[in-house]
Amino acid sequence: VLGVFGCFVRPHPAVWRMVFGLSVLYSLTLLFLLFQKYETIKGMILWLDPNLKDFRIDMDKEYGVNCSDISVEKFWAHLDVFAAGHFFGWVSKAILVRHYGILWSMSMMWEFTEVMFSHLLPNFKECWWDAWILDVLLCNGFGIWVGMKICKMLEMRDYNWPGIKDIDTTKGKIKRAALQFTPASWTPVRWLHPNSSYMRFFSVCQMVIMWQVSELNTFFLKHIFEMPPSHPLVIGRLFFLSIVVAPSTRQYYTYVTDPNCKRLGTQCWVYAVIMVTESLLCIKNGKELFQQTEIFNISVWLIIMLFFSVVSVLGFWQADWLTGKKFDADVVPNSISNDNNVEEDYKISKSKTL
Repeated sequence: VLGVFGCFVRPHPAVWRMVFGLSVLYSLTLLFLLFQKYETIKGMILWLDPNLKDFRIDMDKEYGVNCSDISVEKFWAHLDVFAAGHFFGWVSKAILVRHYGILWSMSMMWEFTEVMFSHLLPNFKECWWDAWILDVLLCNGFGIWVGMKICKMLEMRDYNWPGIKDIDTTKGKIKRAALQFTPASWTPVRWLHPNSSYMRFFSVCQMVIMWQVSELNTFFLKHIFEMPPSHPLVIGRLFFLSIVVAPSTRQYYTYVTDPNCKRLGTQCWVYAVIMVTESLLCIKNGKELFQQTEIFNISVWLIIMLFFSVVSVLGFWQADWLTGKKFDADVVPNSISNDNNVEEDYKISKSKTL
């Protein structure tokens, strides 16, 4: 069960079984759509929502207009629903990843991604102050900080789970029922430590790059099949994948860091299939769009992604080496055996190979 559903038991293991089943169903749906013509897929979307017949993607709001005209009113106008989406999105990412360095790297790398793909996706064109001040510093940065604070609170929390039948008061029973939707326990996360293997190092780099590809799929799908960002299909997909990515990230972390884990979890594999299939769906149905591709931009983007991911993760690794203690609280016991011997786990991780 652990290999498929990870360590997630709240609110109930049956919920995560359903999430896994729905993710498999979604991946099969994507594979079916991959072998259909664009007109067929578009017809299915219009059957679900006929109102999209008159929508064109160039009707989207433009952000990179009159960038030299900076005023409080214009600044405030850019704090729309998408700014809130940035904030809550990065709160959830912080709760999943739980590493300031990796999160800030992904945030800044995404802005480079937007710049390099702005010739294909018009809504990627943003003013410098919109991208680096509003997005990176305010929305993303504040979201990362809030998410990490939540993680710290959950780490310090005393987890004691009495059964509902053992609680006498009605208020206590209601409180216990509400707590069923919170984690059963919370394990501190450390992606890298001074004795990490090179394979573990490259695995973290791989996660950072794949995260960028997964984010790109969202924008290409809605652009190619012409749906507004606020459409229920777009929001529903984001909400569903945010649930799927939670056990996927946990399984990936366990595989990368736990020497007792010999294979990648099934949910993580399914998410990888979803990501790759969505990318292929975009490439196949966006021929006209990708004919406008500037090879120089894409080449520079690939180089920046590879270079920045390696350099940034290497920086975190060296920082852990310089500032980390031999057996500090971040070096946690593995999540499968729940062994409390931190020193033994640290020694085992020194010889880990993937």
